[in-house]
Amino acid sequence: MSSTGFRVHLVDDDPRVLKALSRVLAFAGYEVEAFGDAESFLERHNPAVPGCAIIDLGLPGRDGFAIQAEMEACGRPVVFVTGQGSIQAGVKAMKAGALDFLEKPVETTTLLTVVAHAMQVDGLRRREMRDRQEFDECVARLTPRERQVLDLVVAGRLNKQIAGDLGTVEKTIKVHRARVMDKMGARTVVGLVRLVQRFQQ
Repeated sequence: MSSTGFRVHLVDDDPRVLKALSRVLAFAGYEVEAFGDAESFLERHNPAVPGCAIIDLGLPGRDGFAIQAEMEACGRPVVFVTGQGSIQAGVKAMKAGALDFLEKPVETTTLLTVVAHAMQVDGLRRREMRDRQEFDECVARLTPRERQVLDLVVAGRLNKQIAGDLGTVEKTIKVHRARVMDKMGARTVVGLVRLVQRFQQ
């Protein structure tokens, strides 16, 4: 997977760290944005841009955990770095949803490995979000009756049973089910059920 178009947001109050990490990442082909504090990063952060955030845990003002809470809401992968690492801080970071926890000075190989992993995770999350949006749009196109039929099909009811449940004939249910499958982009009933179960867990 190419690093082109993937933006790494560096947030650290040490200019030397920002310069060193920026140089390594830019040389590897990543887009890099460097920030000296949490506020400037959050002001310019665009969740729509593919990328990850590498954040110093001990920032003045709003610390790394405060930023992580906002990044979690938009699915942005976060990697924490710290010059004062501890097992407790690492555990807290991972529980907060961080992708990784690194101690300074960060080795080049480790940095690039972690960012490559973050790029994969970000890609998967974005595909999942797109799929979810497409699913919601498909469901929104269903008529109230088609939604009823969909729910009953997913519940495992047969056409004849659905017809009885809804007070109509089996032929009508077959028509509704065909329309539901077409609108949902499902080729088979099994595929339809799996699609719905995937997003209604």
